[in-house]
Amino acid sequence: EREREREMEGIEHKTVSVNGINMHIAEMGQGPVVLFLHGFPELWYSWRHQIVYMAAHGYRAVAPDLRGFGDTAGFPTSSASYTTLHVVGDMVALLDAVAPDQDKVFVVAHDWGAIIAWYLCLYRPDRVKALVNMSVVFTPRNPKMKPLDALRAFYGDDYYICRFQEPGEIEAEFAQIGTKRVVEKFLTYRNPGPLYLPKGKGFGDSPNTPIILPSWLSEEDVDYYASKYEMSGFTGGLNYYRALNLNWELTAPWTRVQVTVPVKFIVGDLDLTYNAPGTKDYIHKGGFKKDVPFLQEVVVMEGVAHFIQEEKPDEVNKHIYDFFHKFSASRCSVS
Repeated sequence: EREREREMEGIEHKTVSVNGINMHIAEMGQGPVVLFLHGFPELWYSWRHQIVYMAAHGYRAVAPDLRGFGDTAGFPTSSASYTTLHVVGDMVALLDAVAPDQDKVFVVAHDWGAIIAWYLCLYRPDRVKALVNMSVVFTPRNPKMKPLDALRAFYGDDYYICRFQEPGEIEAEFAQIGTKRVVEKFLTYRNPGPLYLPKGKGFGDSPNTPIILPSWLSEEDVDYYASKYEMSGFTGGLNYYRALNLNWELTAPWTRVQVTVPVKFIVGDLDLTYNAPGTKDYIHKGGFKKDVPFLQEVVVMEGVAHFIQEEKPDEVNKHIYDFFHKFSASRCSVS
């Protein structure tokens, strides 16, 4: 534990002005840039193991707090400012600011970060050398149905994404449960089935039931997340979900566009995303490869849940390094 703390002391923190917001980034190392994109309810901190590892292996790790999260201040409160166009815009501006000399960078992403990474590859494939994406597969746009309508019809109103829609409502419930407990409940969620948050019932347990943290998540880790969410609130992160239908409207021009970047995809077999209806078939029966033609590897990790990069850091670190090393080794060749 002490050794890990010492390693993390080498991580530098700075604020970069990008796309109209002041973005907090954590970075470490020298060499080709690896951009790390976190999800919900996460922060740059979700990548702490990967940042240290990649920096020690010849890369420059850059992990922002995304728009609306953590120490990235000055973010808009309206969910209309949280489409993938906005957030990918932030990432392009960030790359221009921190790595103006690198035309293309490596990207590693998880959860909402993974969605942003898919869109970064759709909008700006010229900026991405290769992508390791975790947990959330590419979802081709369905021109006939808005995503929220589809989710509501399939799962009903208590489904967590549906419950996140009404501004202020889930925030009030989270405030009642307590920020720290909310963070703990999300990070320790291991049920492969869908997540339901019935109105007024919180996570379905008594608020006094103790939460046993797994070996990979320390009290200090939880305290760090909780302190940042206490400060920023959950609205920024929830706005990504609230912009789902708007995002669908705006991305009509990208219907049936393929992701033309080399990709490795990693998911835990207990991840709720992997167990969503149709996902396994999509991944393993050719649909995924059709939409992402340069999909080179799919790794399904047994007995692992959603927060894969924190639960299995050593394996995930190696997967990332081995994949990117293929491209780094051939830097002399004509791109």
